[in-house]
Amino acid sequence: MMHSSSSLQALQNKSWLSDQGDGTFVNPVLHADYSDPDVIRVGEDFYMTASSFGHLPGLPILHSKDLINWRIINHVLPRMELPGYDVPQHGNGVWAPALRFHDGKYWVFYGDPDVGIMMSTAADPAGSWTPLHLVQEGKGLIDPCPFWDDDGQAYLVHAFAKSRCGIKHLLRMCRMSPDGKRLLDEGQIVFDGTERHPTMEGPKMYKRNGYYYIFAPAGGVSTGWQTVLRSTSVFGPYEDKIVLHQGDSPINGPHQGGWVELDSGESWFMHFQDKGAYGRIVHLQPICWVDDWPEMGADTNGDGIGEPVLRYPKPNVGGEHRIEAPDDSDEFEDAQLGLQWQWQANPNPAWYAFEEESHLRLFAFPVPENQPSRTIYDAPHLLMQKFPAEVFHAEAKLDGTALKPGERAGLIVFGRTFAYAAIQMKADGSGMEIIQAQGNGSEENVVWSDGLDEGKVTIRVTVHPGAQCRFYFASADGPFLPSGDREFEAEKGHWVGAKVGLFAASTEEQADRGYVDIDWFRVGRGEI
Repeated sequence: MMHSSSSLQALQNKSWLSDQGDGTFVNPVLHADYSDPDVIRVGEDFYMTASSFGHLPGLPILHSKDLINWRIINHVLPRMELPGYDVPQHGNGVWAPALRFHDGKYWVFYGDPDVGIMMSTAADPAGSWTPLHLVQEGKGLIDPCPFWDDDGQAYLVHAFAKSRCGIKHLLRMCRMSPDGKRLLDEGQIVFDGTERHPTMEGPKMYKRNGYYYIFAPAGGVSTGWQTVLRSTSVFGPYEDKIVLHQGDSPINGPHQGGWVELDSGESWFMHFQDKGAYGRIVHLQPICWVDDWPEMGADTNGDGIGEPVLRYPKPNVGGEHRIEAPDDSDEFEDAQLGLQWQWQANPNPAWYAFEEESHLRLFAFPVPENQPSRTIYDAPHLLMQKFPAEVFHAEAKLDGTALKPGERAGLIVFGRTFAYAAIQMKADGSGMEIIQAQGNGSEENVVWSDGLDEGKVTIRVTVHPGAQCRFYFASADGPFLPSGDREFEAEKGHWVGAKVGLFAASTEEQADRGYVDIDWFRVGRGEI
């Protein structure tokens, strides 16, 4: 597939590309926090979704033609129509979804650990999805996966969250109405992983050659393995086999994801690896079926269990397709935010606006008074996106001349701890200054500051191996200068990787609030 000169330049600036352009790909396919991925094939198209927890819009839908090159096309949830989501819900919300195509439409099921099993459908995955439907109320019901059998009977398998219901290691199978709207019985436990597969969760159910399969991770998020269960009956008994683990590879905890089969006969398994501050990044493994068991990856050490591949020939999809990766940069030329952006809570139209000069305006809001802390950790109006690579830089051109005393705006790296570089109006209104601050859910402190001649500035953060971050700033056309001498190590958030993005904030509510205008936000390859 040929690329135009402009698209080639954009590709060259991408911080991570899996497609090597020579018929091979490298893992991870997506070096970004698409946690608990599930993937399906519909004709010549592949679709993927992932956990989004309390970040909104939620439940991303990604599209690919070859399982390697992906782009974001939609979100199932433009906002969360449940109580409490006007403020951050760190670690709550959308856990481990399942994506399916059945009866001419697309289905997403997910577990909310505090509410129950939820479902939505769409005729077009890039179009509107139906409002959430509560399939089964109950705390601790997580990781649901629907399954429609050849005889028209429907089932749902799910796991349990010990933190909510005291149950762990177990998978339960229930009969489900064919329309997916309710469970028909109390179900039964079809597998207990306590002894051989502790922390069994994330089940995905399939049928092949007369066998029912449940692909389920076990062993814990960062250190676990991929188990496959097999039976000739929906309700078991199930045989179990470990089919993928770290072994002698550098990829820890390779597990939890989805299986797809191609028209070419190939099988592939998409899963995550927990990479600390970078989140749960997405890998792709080849599958070879032997005696009706899937063998994943490559058994490099001869222990009978597959290890993740690092580089491998691309899936045989019958042709070559455009090299691409999910958007990260945004010139704000359209009067809408790119699909890569998420807020920390339900979007509020009062937080932002688009101006005629093709820039984004963020208004300075305080942290809501009902939040656990008054630090920016609990601010709903942070506009952020996933880290796109291990090493990258991000920068934004800001005009903060309309900020008022007590207001600040800038570029933030966010997790359980956070750091940002920002411009702010001095408390006495005498001029602008640049600051760097760090904090967490209980405190927030300025660690460096310096005066500015004007309120127009470009702020940059560079991210180095190990998620080591450093902030810089440049006034007008001047050189980039470090904002102090402190390096900051990004940390993961609550079940999510670190994020990078933009904000405008104030210390208290003001009737006539100020704002910052952002010309662009750009992400590039390397540290600079």
